[in-house]
Amino acid sequence: MLSRVASSLYWMSRYIERSDGLLRMLKINYASSQDTIQTFTWEPVIRIFAGLRNADEIAALGNDSRSVLKYMVLDRENPNSILNIITLARENARGVQELISKDLWQSLNEYYHTVRGQNIAFLLEKDDPITAMDILIKQGMLYYGTLEITMERGEGRGFINIGKFLERGIQSVDILDTKFGSIDDNPNLLTDTSYWKHLLLSLGGYEIYLKTYRQGFEAENVLEQVVLNNDFPRSVLYSVNHIQRYFDKLKHESNMPEFRDLSFLIGRLQSSIKYSSVKTIRQDGLHDYLTNIRSELFKIGDALNKHYFAYS
Repeated sequence: MLSRVASSLYWMSRYIERSDGLLRMLKINYASSQDTIQTFTWEPVIRIFAGLRNADEIAALGNDSRSVLKYMVLDRENPNSILNIITLARENARGVQELISKDLWQSLNEYYHTVRGQNIAFLLEKDDPITAMDILIKQGMLYYGTLEITMERGEGRGFINIGKFLERGIQSVDILDTKFGSIDDNPNLLTDTSYWKHLLLSLGGYEIYLKTYRQGFEAENVLEQVVLNNDFPRSVLYSVNHIQRYFDKLKHESNMPEFRDLSFLIGRLQSSIKYSSVKTIRQDGLHDYLTNIRSELFKIGDALNKHYFAYS
């Protein structure tokens, strides 16, 4: 497969996964903002998904939920807005139309036109933002379903899934790091049931948590599920295991040196997570642990760029 084609499939997938994670986070946080108006802040979401770190830039957005949603979903000046992310995903898909199914292209094209439609802007600005985000989340689900049942099981799908799970792993790490970091500033959050519930809902892990842990919401159980639970599709371990799974399928005689280099990085990260426990994570320091995982995930992305996408 041409490196240009592999890169387009990989980035198409990363952008779609990024949009899905962002929309779920925005939906849950908007609902939370309506329940806890006095104490709620959009700052963690803006830091994770908008890439803003400067306090003045964040303050400029204010804490008005509709303004934040408009910025995060439709603002053309925000490089990580849903509109810009889906536009980039569509541009990558356009360049490889001959290698993806017609149905997949149509579903992505429909997603693109939906997010650009006047209905989404109206719902965000004047009507019900939850409905707007539900519409867009369902477009992403349509994309994933179409991909699963129409795409050939070959190298292209391998790069698509590597991109998806790499992006998902990074998101889960960032969300955990931000949410647990907030506890340092407000220790009362440690026993705040709604705080952990909203975190799990934003990752689609609320129902799985209730079935797994019967004693209620505890920080250590949330940490265990989001990092170490291999049955939870958005856990860090699940994501890394699937990066390894799909990368193994790319192995062939013509790329052995590159394959070994990248396989080592993935295997090292996989082992470090697999043989961790909540106790050892706490002993090492959660922030340092998550920072190391994030660094290793970025190294995997850099190695893919260098060895497979000719961006050295």
